[in-house]
Amino acid sequence: MEWKPAVNSCESPPMRPKSPRLAVRAIIVEDGRILMVNAWHTAKSALMCAPGGGVEVGSSLPDNLAREVHEETGLTITVGAPCLVNEYHDAPSQFHQVEVFFRCTIVPGTARPDVWTDSEAVVTERRWLTHAELAETLHKPDSLGAVAFGADGPSYDPLEPLAT
Repeated sequence: MEWKPAVNSCESPPMRPKSPRLAVRAIIVEDGRILMVNAWHTAKSALMCAPGGGVEVGSSLPDNLAREVHEETGLTITVGAPCLVNEYHDAPSQFHQVEVFFRCTIVPGTARPDVWTDSEAVVTERRWLTHAELAETLHKPDSLGAVAFGADGPSYDPLEPLAT
């Protein structure tokens, strides 16, 4: 017997959940300080994060990361090994992001501009923070300090709520 939908059916097919967004982030530590950028360009929150952002299809994770870091900070980096996978979820907006963090270094001789403009107009602040300063600064993910200033091996930070 062939299945046919009801003529006057008001039922919609079940909604498919949104797929998680994939992002890459750079852990850049120099002279005992980690580079952090603002997470929002508005006054929504003082939350800081490692530089990086969403990946573009057809470009490798390291290439995406080098592009994002240059856009957000004006710096040219060498992308090293992955060291942290983080995921978070904002239940009210159903935003779910998976981030892959890489250990990175600034290419020797790279200009370090005091003034730069993020082409996406998101990052308006960048700061170098010591481990103690990071601990006193609102940031995500929670495990960032331990990974940046201690743990050598890969780490996974399980699903955490995005607190702002």
